[in-house]
Amino acid sequence: MDPEVPAVSVVDLGIVRNVQWKDDADPGASSPSLVVTVTPTYSGCPATEVIAQSIREALQAHGIDQVEVRTQLSPAWTTDWMTPKGRDALRAYGIAPPALRAPGADGTQVIDIAALLPGRAVVPCPQCGSRKTRLLSQFGSTACKALYQCNDCLEPFDYFKPH
Repeated sequence: MDPEVPAVSVVDLGIVRNVQWKDDADPGASSPSLVVTVTPTYSGCPATEVIAQSIREALQAHGIDQVEVRTQLSPAWTTDWMTPKGRDALRAYGIAPPALRAPGADGTQVIDIAALLPGRAVVPCPQCGSRKTRLLSQFGSTACKALYQCNDCLEPFDYFKPH
């Protein structure tokens, strides 16, 4: 679990990149060693160690005693890695999920920053579904979110910035 987004699993958030059994597991161990590779939402994410610890604890609770969590910074995480279930969980939690971004023709990631420009974004309200919303601040409760307000229900909400 990411403590900054507790409603979404790390798998649905898209930060778990690989899971594999380690070939050189300790022969005296009660179970083989599992290596989980994660890519944090950004390289300076303060929750990286908390996420790694929660992964270890969750796997140990399921009988996997030896867990190694590795951090991989390249390729950088993108909001496109979120699963549909993760996007739905964000919305249910009151956070507008990021818009999907398709790769450019040459394979590079195209990021449309229109969602962060006043008057150009259409960010539906996660509370009532209205598309009549406005940007209050490009910085929300965390660095990866922007603060919006719905013009219909008047509720403020976070928008998970696409990147």
